[in-house]
Amino acid sequence: MESLIPFVIIGAMALVGVLVYIGLREDREKDPLQDRLAQFAEEGEQVETLDDLEMSIPFRERVLIPLATGLADLTTRFTPQKQLEATRRKLELASSTTDPSAFFGMRIMATVGFGIGGAALAFVVLKETLMMSLLITAGAAALGFYFPMMSLNSRIRKRQESIIKALPDALDLLVICVEAGLGFDMAMGKVYEKWDNELALAFGRVLREIQLGKLRREALRDMSDRMDVPDVNAFTAAIIQADQLGVSMSKILRVQSDQMRTKRRQRAQEKAQQAPVKMMIPMVLLIFPSIWIVLLGPAALTIMGGGAGAAF
Repeated sequence: MESLIPFVIIGAMALVGVLVYIGLREDREKDPLQDRLAQFAEEGEQVETLDDLEMSIPFRERVLIPLATGLADLTTRFTPQKQLEATRRKLELASSTTDPSAFFGMRIMATVGFGIGGAALAFVVLKETLMMSLLITAGAAALGFYFPMMSLNSRIRKRQESIIKALPDALDLLVICVEAGLGFDMAMGKVYEKWDNELALAFGRVLREIQLGKLRREALRDMSDRMDVPDVNAFTAAIIQADQLGVSMSKILRVQSDQMRTKRRQRAQEKAQQAPVKMMIPMVLLIFPSIWIVLLGPAALTIMGGGAGAAF
């Protein structure tokens, strides 16, 4: 009986993964029955009853897809609203268009996939005991559940780092354009035209929102919220304040540009100061042992070959 347990676990997890994948892959607004009715209407075929028409739909569209769609909806229905909002916020920070429900479906698929891999490794390859195999399967499933979130956090961190790196140069270009006589919106348009990075795309979205009727300060504040970068928050706050008080935009941009360049230089100096500490670990664990082997190895072999090794 115990020999059937791993196959039952693997089969159940594989079935759940397939159902979730089908539910996320299919278009939920499409009705297979209506499509089938339209097909028969075009071909001019006559169907005796509605039951016959429904049974003519393939089993995948009639049973599997509704079951998988319900399973995908079940994940979001029992997920707390606060967690859904936090996930939506993280997806927004990562500049992702994925829906929170689809993201939770991806987490379920990853959980099932990692769980199947862990079960196959524990039961088939390693052939551990039942308790140890279940622990390995549970650990792999937990890793699969948290892996999409770790990947999302990594994307957020990389996006924020790219924005921080691009901001000083973007401010320099804004200063040049504004001092040359362009307006602030047109200067942002020049940044959007010249570059292709996260900051330029954000500027382009701000310009489109302004063209649709949103106030400039609201569009800039929303951009700052979508990035959650302290430097961008300071920049947008200064621009909004200058716009409200009527201060010269070129002077504000010049001050912000100088401050951002100073911060960039300070970050470079900080990383340079951290380099010796970070290099210490690979030096102690990897480089020093190799040096000791190269320097002391011949001497040790000479001592052992001369008969002195027997005395020890």
